[in-house]
Amino acid sequence: MIRTLFLSLICSILLASLSSADEPIAHSFFVAGPSFTGIIDEAGKESWNSGRGGARDGYVLENGNVLIAWGNEVKEFTQDHEVVFHYVKSADNKEIGTVQRLANGNTLITELGGKPRLLEVTTEGKIVIECPLQPETKNAHMQTRMARKLKSGNYLVPHLLAFKVKEYAPDGRVLNEFPTDLPELGGRPAENWPFTAIRLANGNTLVNLTHGNKTVEMDATGKVIWKVSNDDFEGKPFADPCGAQRLPNGNTVIASYAAKKGIKLFEVTRDKKMVWDYSGPHRVHHFQVLTTNGKPLSGTPLK
Repeated sequence: MIRTLFLSLICSILLASLSSADEPIAHSFFVAGPSFTGIIDEAGKESWNSGRGGARDGYVLENGNVLIAWGNEVKEFTQDHEVVFHYVKSADNKEIGTVQRLANGNTLITELGGKPRLLEVTTEGKIVIECPLQPETKNAHMQTRMARKLKSGNYLVPHLLAFKVKEYAPDGRVLNEFPTDLPELGGRPAENWPFTAIRLANGNTLVNLTHGNKTVEMDATGKVIWKVSNDDFEGKPFADPCGAQRLPNGNTVIASYAAKKGIKLFEVTRDKKMVWDYSGPHRVHHFQVLTTNGKPLSGTPLK
């Protein structure tokens, strides 16, 4: 009797496992893109539209509000489109590049231009931290992109034309650098401009390299321990990869911003197999995967 029950339990587990493995992956996700900024559901349909394209960065927050950065301003919307937070670019600079809502309720924003800087802004709009950046170029549009605050309190900032991801202290000191013009990545001719840099839970750093059309994971010393690129796929899905996200299951989702047709967003496994893609009408600059097969994502590392 016990043996029969045990075998029945094993069979049930195996059947459930096979059913789960055979189920096609479906994601819903937020898109910050040139023509559409909003939410795409798991069927690939628009479920929420900000009403304005051209966004640089953004997130759906835990309370359901949507935080979006455009080149000239940052807004937080409720699902009913009520604006509950608004920051306008300073006159000293030309563009906004980053937005991130922090655990303390402040909003991280980067400004590019004559006075490149990283800011923490309170809900009332007061600047409480101003960290000067060192992008090594006066080309405002190419100074930096997806900066993120780390759990340590420091900031991880990719600088495109400097070919470096820099870790800053809040006072502007550069504490560490991760070069992306490494010989093993093709050197500077490969144009490995770092665009998105994410500190993973294991201490490594995931970096999207735009014109280099590759994504790399570096250890704490800057050594490349994982790389995926067009060399790994016949269809060459990498086309100016901007946004990236490491999922709780260990897979990596990558946006191909320059793709006007075909695959614009895709998920790859550690062994470089593509297991999901979005080929809908909207180009993707930055994104946030929200659900997978009806279940909200959990355990996503701090970006």
